[in-house]
Amino acid sequence: MNELDAWLAAAGRRAGVDPADIPTRLVLDLARDVAHGVVRPGAPVTAYLLGVAVGRGADPAELAARLSELAVSWSPGEGAEPPIP
Repeated sequence: MNELDAWLAAAGRRAGVDPADIPTRLVLDLARDVAHGVVRPGAPVTAYLLGVAVGRGADPAELAARLSELAVSWSPGEGAEPPIP
């Protein structure tokens, strides 16, 4: 077990969440896209946003894909979301 897996197992127990229910790669990929395409502090906040939306019923893979697409296409200083296709 690597350190991330150990952390998620311990944190999951504290939060009452089965670590198997955490799409780790999906969250890490989204965080990478936001950190590199938008702004580094946006990565953990966007991961939280994803979690809130999933808790409200959003599909995690679909929403992560949409958010990653937005982050990759983001222009510095854009300040406004491009139109939703």
